[in-house]
Amino acid sequence: MDRTIARETALSALLLTYILTGLAFMLLPGTFLGVWNLISISKLQAAQSVAPGWIQAHGHAQIFGWVATFILGIGFYSIPKLRKMKPIALWRAWTCWAMWTAGVLLRWGVVIVPWHWRALLPLSAVLELAAFALFFITIGPAHASIKNEKMAWDTWVYVVIAGTTGLLLTLVLQTLESFSLALNGSSPAFPHLFDQRYLVVAAWGFLVPMVWGFSARWVTVFLGLRPVRPRLLLLALAFNSAGVLAALFGSFALASYALLAGAVCAGVALRIFESSAKLPKVAGVHPSFPYFVRGAYVWLVLSAVLGVWASRNLMASAGILGASRHALTVGFVAAMIFSVGQRILPSFCGMHVLASPRLMFATLALLMTGCALRVGSEILAYQNFAAWAWNLLPVSAVIEMTAVTLFTLNLVWTFLRPPAVVPSPLTQFVE
Repeated sequence: MDRTIARETALSALLLTYILTGLAFMLLPGTFLGVWNLISISKLQAAQSVAPGWIQAHGHAQIFGWVATFILGIGFYSIPKLRKMKPIALWRAWTCWAMWTAGVLLRWGVVIVPWHWRALLPLSAVLELAAFALFFITIGPAHASIKNEKMAWDTWVYVVIAGTTGLLLTLVLQTLESFSLALNGSSPAFPHLFDQRYLVVAAWGFLVPMVWGFSARWVTVFLGLRPVRPRLLLLALAFNSAGVLAALFGSFALASYALLAGAVCAGVALRIFESSAKLPKVAGVHPSFPYFVRGAYVWLVLSAVLGVWASRNLMASAGILGASRHALTVGFVAAMIFSVGQRILPSFCGMHVLASPRLMFATLALLMTGCALRVGSEILAYQNFAAWAWNLLPVSAVIEMTAVTLFTLNLVWTFLRPPAVVPSPLTQFVE
């Protein structure tokens, strides 16, 4: 009994470290740098006024420093429980955290300040890839359950595996290109054409399937929805994977239609837009939680539609393409994390209850408002449809920064409060 409680406490402390690290990356090198970039772009009214490396550093901090760090921590905490595995060696999880954090921070820093970048850029990529390898070795399919039972996998597991494969592919591409730049490049920033393909793999190959998988596992339960349509979800995954591969080989037009088909199929498969069959589980969070989750999937489809529009001429559609990515990363991914994260993370990190459901509502409302303003103004300004839209870009950035700050404060406030209940063996397996 005491050993189980101590184990649960240690796992909660591990997850809390990953979450706080992700929040730090999201808030400081991620959001604040993004706001600075957007203010500079707005002032000069030119998307090319900011060095590509600065924009890439902002994106890397958000995707890998924030989202991927969250996923690694949640994976170490929940997957062994869901699969009823033998207890993992915690030193591996801590080593993974150290290597991953060092790799992400090193890459962010060396792209901003290219000091000895020919050595440090490949090193950062290797650290991230090694951390992922340690994560996979620790909780991968090779590990059996405690009773050595062969457990049938639910559909959501295959979707998460696809997202994990997307993360691996992203890290491999990053490592290869980092070594190539170190040998032959003139700066640590990725070339434009490679960056376009790389971003599709990172966003649609990694982030999107991960959100779908966790939606199938948790969101349908929280929203009281009917069971997932498994075959349609796998079809959505097939469309999405085909789109990622098409973009990787340069067929962006074909990729955009495949990604749109996948987004629509996923929404139907998850029954996101259907009425709830049971009462949503909103205890401890704001009752508007289900509406924001559904709104996030609207942003997913809108992002794919904008991607189809932009694919007609990628070079002449910088604003449309940027708006598409923002709709995906902020409107969909960030909104899902802000919604589901505030629902599950307090419980995982020591059996807490969210400090302020009202603050949760303010966070999501500001995030959605800022995203709508950013997507609309980016299209109008970058495509030269309306000069006044340049002035709205920094406004949208400040609104989103406020949302991110409130999200961080609400979680930190939650973690500082005493737990609602004392962890017990009953908390060993995630429901």
